Amino acid sequence: MAMATATATVPITERAGGARVAVVIVNYRTPDLSLAALRSVWAERAQVPGLQALLVDGGSGDGSADRLRDALETAPDPDTELLPLPVNGGFGHANNQALGRLAAAPHPPAYVCLLNPDARLLPGSLDRLVGLLEQRPDVAAVGAQLQGEDGTRQGSAFRFPTIRGEFCRGAGTDLLRRLLRQPQPVAERSEAGPVPWVTGAAVLFRMAALAEVGLFDTGFFLYFEEVELMHRLRAAGWDIWHDPDARVIHAGGGSTDIQWGPDGFHKRAALPAYWYASRRRYFGRTGGRARVVAAGLAFLAGRAIWQARVLVQRRRDGFPLRTSRDTARLSLWPRRADGIGHVGRLDDVPGRLPGWMVDA
Repeated sequence: MAMATATATVPITERAGGARVAVVIVNYRTPDLSLAALRSVWAERAQVPGLQALLVDGGSGDGSADRLRDALETAPDPDTELLPLPVNGGFGHANNQALGRLAAAPHPPAYVCLLNPDARLLPGSLDRLVGLLEQRPDVAAVGAQLQGEDGTRQGSAFRFPTIRGEFCRGAGTDLLRRLLRQPQPVAERSEAGPVPWVTGAAVLFRMAALAEVGLFDTGFFLYFEEVELMHRLRAAGWDIWHDPDARVIHAGGGSTDIQWGPDGFHKRAALPAYWYASRRRYFGRTGGRARVVAAGLAFLAGRAIWQARVLVQRRRDGFPLRTSRDTARLSLWPRRADGIGHVGRLDDVPGRLPGWMVDA
């Protein structure tokens, strides 16, 4: 297996002479949340010496960048930098810009933590993640356990989407799931260990692994981009781990307003078009055009079963509004652009437009 000894396009060294760990927070019109997340990072410095932070504004266009700049000038910090971007290129694009900037530094960090603006590190969590990567050179990324303000655990580690899984997701019927021997999508663990993929809301990456397989595919605007990246990492022989004892408070939906309520029902009337486009692109990038169609038809077949149950049993339909129509319209048939890869590299030219804009 190719691991941390693989040749990189930029000098990546474990325990580099500068900061060994960096945290990237991408803000989009949530400056107060981003600053709270940043303060939780600063609090980790006692346990993670040399920790640095890169605060990115993803083209908010609402004065957020100025507010962040003013806050950093009021409380200047030599190890925190602001990177304002001119366009809202999406999650993957903004993080790629940050990762490239960190890699180009004289002493690039060995590990980079991506932290959502609506998340806050709890004491000792980052140190646990760093310690795990240092002990396990075969692990490319380790994710933290997300929880609500009240301590309620949130889904943090998952199984990759499959055609059978899409059918079960649409059907929403536990009996069918058991008959088909389809495991639940959430891959819960009671102790640190390998999982298929972890949420990008709080994850620590090994820079050497990213140098080998590439960064996020910027053909995704938002959602599924970390799933595709971790699919590539796993295909290259790297492991992905989840540590349930590394805790992070996560509000959820801070920048996107896509939220699920405590009763399991969706709070938003309809999912945005980019969610369906990202789902379609994920299946296309990982399995080709036929897999896109198969996954879409499987979901719609399962969805028909659920809708029949809703009608006969007078149940509440917890799916977002227009789920079937939007799946058929936006996520069933492959698009030409889905076949074009836009995987970022650590040595990419800064400021390059994201792939989804180029293909539009």
